[in-house]
Amino acid sequence: MAKKKTTSKSGAARKTPKKPRPSLLGTLFKWSIVAALWCGIVLACLFAWYAQELPDITKSASFDRKRAIIIKAADGSEAARYGEIIGNSITVKDLPACMSQAVLSIEDRRFYYHFGLDPVGLFRAIIVNLAKGRVAQGGSTITQQLAKNLFLSQERTLKRKIQEAMLAVWLEATLTKDEILSAYLNRVYLGTGTYGVDAASRLYFNKPVGEMNIRECATIAGMLKAPSRYSPLRNPTLSQERANIVIGAMVAAGYLTKDQAKNEKAATPKPVEKPAGELAVRYYTDWVVDQLDELIGTPDQDLIVETTLDKKVQASIEVAINKVITEAGESKKVSEGAMIVMRPNGQVVALVGGKNYNESQFNRATQGKRPAGSAFKPIVYLSALEHGWGPQDVLIDEPIVEGRYRPKNYGGQYAGEVTLEQALTYSLNTIAFQLAKALGPGAIIDAARRLGITSDLEPNLSIALGANGVALLEMATAYSIIANGGYAVQPFAITKITTKDGELIYQRSDAQSMPRVFRSADIQNVTSMMNSVIQYGTGQGANFGVPAAGKTGTSDDSRDAMFMGFTRELVGTVWLGNDDNSPMRNVTGGSYPATIWRDVMSQANGRYGAINQRDFGPAGTFESMLEGIFFTYGRTPESEQPAIDWRENSDAPRPPPVRLQEPSTSLPESNRYND
Repeated sequence: MAKKKTTSKSGAARKTPKKPRPSLLGTLFKWSIVAALWCGIVLACLFAWYAQELPDITKSASFDRKRAIIIKAADGSEAARYGEIIGNSITVKDLPACMSQAVLSIEDRRFYYHFGLDPVGLFRAIIVNLAKGRVAQGGSTITQQLAKNLFLSQERTLKRKIQEAMLAVWLEATLTKDEILSAYLNRVYLGTGTYGVDAASRLYFNKPVGEMNIRECATIAGMLKAPSRYSPLRNPTLSQERANIVIGAMVAAGYLTKDQAKNEKAATPKPVEKPAGELAVRYYTDWVVDQLDELIGTPDQDLIVETTLDKKVQASIEVAINKVITEAGESKKVSEGAMIVMRPNGQVVALVGGKNYNESQFNRATQGKRPAGSAFKPIVYLSALEHGWGPQDVLIDEPIVEGRYRPKNYGGQYAGEVTLEQALTYSLNTIAFQLAKALGPGAIIDAARRLGITSDLEPNLSIALGANGVALLEMATAYSIIANGGYAVQPFAITKITTKDGELIYQRSDAQSMPRVFRSADIQNVTSMMNSVIQYGTGQGANFGVPAAGKTGTSDDSRDAMFMGFTRELVGTVWLGNDDNSPMRNVTGGSYPATIWRDVMSQANGRYGAINQRDFGPAGTFESMLEGIFFTYGRTPESEQPAIDWRENSDAPRPPPVRLQEPSTSLPESNRYND
């Protein structure tokens, strides 16, 4: 009988034991270690990659003060100065104790205790910023700021921040703390073109930094956050409030007692009053300084730069612009203005880029690009003259009814048959459009390029009405080429550069060889037509009794208003508008801009002789388009000006009745209206 198979109890109970489940905390810890390791590897690779550039970057280090640049006007007087001018670079030992204390209190209280990076300060800044919901406090140390100023651009990228941190550590290993602080205080920007605390103390308080008191030091230190905003010249109230914050920080850092702080807060220093004209000239001198690198490279020594600046003309522009904006700014909704005055050979004698340099250093004369409006039309007509049209050729001024682009005349009025001269005189949009259509935008762009306009120009028919943004300086160059008879010029201001010891670095030749870029006859004709604008047309407000030629310009909705023109001696271009591109209230080129042009040019009249052959070198026989041209060549007699039913409030005054001219046969009629 088979035996029954049995299983022992112990065998039945034996099972594979289960592994204990890891805790959530343990899992998080484990993966945190893994993530930290990977982050460390990635950061190490990133640091190594960015560190490759550091040897080349550090070779460019210059721990001295910014180089001094003195700008002189044409009469030899000083116009402006940049950087630390007097004496050698300062050291911490040269400073009053309150200067270093004020800077350290507000910028980097732990400066003498960190290694270039301050984790405690960075953590504190993060907490403060999170609590306030905005960037209220920075975490950069003075060493990091110096690294940025010495080696790096101002771009806000991860690469720059990493390199800044590495360079800060390198600086700490290379220099002593006092050397780092000295270099920082010599190089830091403190507004109005000044670098370094000594230059700032001389500018704002007319004394060397060694003579500054606690309140004055706190004022300078307070400007480090935002030099323009906290300038005692521009915003004395904000400057005082910021200085009080610095004094409070000095108390918290243990440098001042509460009683000392109370006394200092009660004593407000009075900064040196700077005449408005002294600051307005900065638009001109900033433009000059920007050209130095192209002419001579980065300066490695103190320089004296002689220029073509005429202080009297510069001051007259400032007065004229401020007068208009003060008297009509609120009612006419105009807040900004700019003007350039130059010789027909390109010599810039005055340049104002805004109503107030303290409020805005943006140069609207050289940096801003605004639609030139009808002030661009002389370029269209000059191109037409080049292609065979004549001043007395006739087109029909009537509404445009074909195509997608249908410009209208100002005021909606149309005159029927008009000559080209009459059309430019009264700024008829439809005629400029017809010319652009017949010529093609390419021909107009070609003419604009030869006239020195480098801005982007769209190749469409709106070019006829100046729809493209063009810098005021480019338009001044274009009008100068017309004024000088068709010779190419480049605007210039610098005539000579020397070191403080008299060593010649650069000298502009008296006679520059300029090529002819337009035929004499075409320039003569367009000049005559532009004279008609001032004599009978939209530019009568600019007439001050001497031969002149010019053109008004008004962009859509009066967002920009301009007058540009020239006499035998000078070229002037004026712009009025608003930085936010908001429309003005019924401001046209023939109103306030023409008035500004007239006031400035009439005061400058006679200060310069007419241009001559010597101004243009051996490029050809110079022919003055302004000698006897206005009433002898191509002029339509006053009795023959067009009779047009103009609205009383339009940009154009009512002209006398005229006899219409027959069209010439210089261009076949069939070509006049073709695409």
